[in-house]
Amino acid sequence: MEKEKLKKITALLVHVAKVDENYSEKEKSIIKNFIVSFSYNDKDSENILHEAEKLESDSIQLFNFTSAIKKESLEIKTEVIEHLWKIIISDQSVDQYESSLIRRICGLIYFPDKLAGDIKLKFLK
Repeated sequence: MEKEKLKKITALLVHVAKVDENYSEKEKSIIKNFIVSFSYNDKDSENILHEAEKLESDSIQLFNFTSAIKKESLEIKTEVIEHLWKIIISDQSVDQYESSLIRRICGLIYFPDKLAGDIKLKFLK
């Protein structure tokens, strides 16, 4: 995946991680693993994460990030949704706002609600 697109998707992951106002090292690690899964090394993943954090802090809308995912394959979208749920569940709680945010993101990237629910259940077990 091209670096600019990955940066936007990573910014979405960062946004979801920051939603509960507790952006933890565990969440950063999940995000770095996501970046590395696209064949970037640790140094590159650190740089992409840093650039994505800046991008996220400078943006006010989800659309800037979700537009990078919308035309991707279901496989890529599934990987993104899986990582979003890993981030949300990493603190052992899922609040209503986080669930609502995932539903909104799924709508913006044309991802099936049922599949998102199945992914959530998989990670809650």
